[in-house]
Amino acid sequence: MEKKYDKDKKDESGFELFGLGGLFKGIEKLVDLAGKLDEKGSFSKEGEINLEHLKKGMKGVYGFTINTAGGTPKVETFGNIKKTADGPKVDEEREPITDIFDEKDEIIILAEMPGINEEELKIDLKEDILEIVAVSLSRSYRKELLLPVKVEVKNLSQKFTNGILEIRIKK
Repeated sequence: MEKKYDKDKKDESGFELFGLGGLFKGIEKLVDLAGKLDEKGSFSKEGEINLEHLKKGMKGVYGFTINTAGGTPKVETFGNIKKTADGPKVDEEREPITDIFDEKDEIIILAEMPGINEEELKIDLKEDILEIVAVSLSRSYRKELLLPVKVEVKNLSQKFTNGILEIRIKK
């Protein structure tokens, strides 16, 4: 029996539940709403889209966090659904959710990568660009981050616990 989805079905906040186009329209609406959050406000939304009809076992994972700490809304996306000129594209490689904290003496980066073991991680740092890559049999992650300042590899330390990578880089 074939599943049929109502492409016009919406959740309680008015966002389309199915269809990749609705995902990106919803994110754009939330960016506008982020400006209305107070200085410590944040908002997150995530989910999965079953894409079995495209490729056996494939799932589209998407999510975003909007944080207004510091006064300016910042949208951080994660998942494996990317917006392209030809429309939404599902990639086998996921973008992990990350947070960057610019502290007085160091930069702290947190990245969530469930299903990965520490030996599957690769971290590359070149001045103010940090690349995180992790590949396992079941999942693949990649994220390139622009750091707030230029730093040196020798000042980098990392810890990986239960799918959470913590990187500390002394300034």
